[in-house]
Amino acid sequence: MERFSTCELREKEVVNICDGARLGCPSDFEFNVCDGRITALIVPRGCGFLGFGRDDIIIPWCKIECIGSDTILVKLSPEEYRQREIDKKKKKSFW
Repeated sequence: MERFSTCELREKEVVNICDGARLGCPSDFEFNVCDGRITALIVPRGCGFLGFGRDDIIIPWCKIECIGSDTILVKLSPEEYRQREIDKKKKKSFW
């Protein structure tokens, strides 16, 4: 089993093998407190103002197909990450 530090993972570009989309580099991680395992990668989309209003893509660990020397290959249907962006925009509405 190969091991990577979180710093090393943050330097790798995430590429979706379903549509070839380059999603960006992970900025953060979700992990299970009970067993200390990473459960998801968080890839920022858009910049927002001071990080607010930014749409993040949350990629469950089970969707990762391969971690290479400079890329992380994931298998997400384009609808999965586009739908999350749409849902997030709906939640931001004040009215």
